[in-house]
Amino acid sequence: MGQEKRIAGRTCYLYGDTEACHFLIQPVDAHDLELLDSEVALIQAGAKGKKFALAAFLIEDWNRELSPWEAPPVFGKEGFGAGAEETLRFIVDDLIPDVLGTDLGRNKAGTAERAAERSLYLGGYSLAGLFSLWAAYQTDLFRGVAAVSPSVWFPGWEQYSRSHEVQAQRVYLSLGEKETKTRNPVMAKVGEVIRSQYDLLSGAAVCRDCVLEWNPGNHFVDSDRRTAKGFAWVMDETA
Repeated sequence: MGQEKRIAGRTCYLYGDTEACHFLIQPVDAHDLELLDSEVALIQAGAKGKKFALAAFLIEDWNRELSPWEAPPVFGKEGFGAGAEETLRFIVDDLIPDVLGTDLGRNKAGTAERAAERSLYLGGYSLAGLFSLWAAYQTDLFRGVAAVSPSVWFPGWEQYSRSHEVQAQRVYLSLGEKETKTRNPVMAKVGEVIRSQYDLLSGAAVCRDCVLEWNPGNHFVDSDRRTAKGFAWVMDETA
């Protein structure tokens, strides 16, 4: 397990050298936390010798803290809150300044220029993948985002992404081959929507590189390996 640290009331886990030029940020739940050591080892194996640090922070209320806006339940009885803005503000105003020892994130204007010496990447799995993708539309702070098996079925997401401009230079998308095989009519659209998302990002002005990878299995298979692949790809400018 990485070094545990409390930042602005949140539990964070730090891996690697925070002086490294590549800094990865990931929202995680309890299941992701169990696989973090494995994920970091897999990133190292795929990073082609690149030095990086990873800061993972624990999400207590998954459906609220990572949702860009309120939405009714899609499965079960729990709906979605609108906590993504608050979570992004924590990353920008608290996590980055604390871990990197800089006020880099405190002012959104011109962040791309101030981030030139250190590349910042945001990534996550499932709803955290959607959050990472949404964040790429909010700020130019992140050079790349890894949206791994992202919940792009989220109500209203496709319309939102078509009416806004992504600001990240590199975007990694992935999905399990069996994720579309569900009786839930909303979630069954995930394959169609992610293909549409890839086409959209491939033609975006700021986004220079985008990839869509398909993985064996359903949504609950190899989340550590899939996330590691995403982070390794966004760090690799030759990919």
